[in-house]
Amino acid sequence: MPSRLLMMHIMVFRLLFGFVLPLFPSSVLSNQLEFGLQSSSSALPNPSGLRVGFYQYTCPNAEAIVRDEMAKIISQVPSLAGPLLRMHFHDCFVNGCDGSILLNSVLGLPSEKEAIPNLSLRGFGTIDRIKAKLEQACPGVVSCADILALVARDVVVLTKGPHWDVPTGRRDGRRSVKQDALDNLPPPFFDAGRNLYQFFIPKGLGAKDQVVLLGGHTLGTSHCSQFSDRLYNFSGTMMPDPSMDKRYVPRLKNKCSSPGDTTTLVEMDPGSFRTFDASYYRRVAKGRSLFTSDQTLMNDPSARAYVQRQAAVADAGAFPAEFFADFAASMVKMGGVQVLTGAQGEVRRHCAFVN
Repeated sequence: MPSRLLMMHIMVFRLLFGFVLPLFPSSVLSNQLEFGLQSSSSALPNPSGLRVGFYQYTCPNAEAIVRDEMAKIISQVPSLAGPLLRMHFHDCFVNGCDGSILLNSVLGLPSEKEAIPNLSLRGFGTIDRIKAKLEQACPGVVSCADILALVARDVVVLTKGPHWDVPTGRRDGRRSVKQDALDNLPPPFFDAGRNLYQFFIPKGLGAKDQVVLLGGHTLGTSHCSQFSDRLYNFSGTMMPDPSMDKRYVPRLKNKCSSPGDTTTLVEMDPGSFRTFDASYYRRVAKGRSLFTSDQTLMNDPSARAYVQRQAAVADAGAFPAEFFADFAASMVKMGGVQVLTGAQGEVRRHCAFVN
């Protein structure tokens, strides 16, 4: 689809759904989710301006350098896999995949790094290390935005997940504003329907992309503060979220001993939080996911069917072929959101600073 038509398409969806969602009855929301989940994410074209092998002639070893460095880093610090995957999400959802999440604050103007949803991100030193290696090999060629996309793919592969070809050619943005992150990142305490229409659809991502990308929560941990309301005061009731498994609530309370706990980390997919697989969907199906944004996928028939299908695969110990293929396709799709290409933006020499 030409870029102008694509932007018009996104604007129409924003106007139709981003502001008038409360006017739709639940049956309409369910129908929209069902439509999105039935559409296929496979065989997606490369995002406009990007292509697989973009650095084939200008920096032929670029992807090998990233892969080799990531293999060393994950072997030494496997807990970085989740945060590095999450960093790519947080970059793309805020003004597109332009590496803006990596920029430091300047002149008293707080950058995206300073926004509350990003305070728990880790791995910036990893990106700097890889960038330094690439600058040694090919000065001024490989963008920080592309490094994030390649790193996200490689951490998934290194944790036994799927491989996909990453279209590259992104350029780095020069803007990074704290408020932009607050305005564009889907909160874990919003329900899935609200996040879909407020954050995913305006970026050209559909209901299937949402349920698939949330499967990335199989990797990593979360601070108690991100979900403590579901344990202690759901919707102002002073009670736990009734959608949570009642047998699981006491176990979480033992880890998150108070509503104000801002330091304790909890595995998002206990027992498998360092392995990329479909087991997170088992948590969602059993009412054991940490976030409202994930658990409320079960409120929609089509999303629930996808969750239950992947949960059954995980329960059987089978290879999650459908989820792996869907995740790869949705990552390529997300990686093309609002990218800068050609003469737009720049290729930063250091990812934390504009040139």
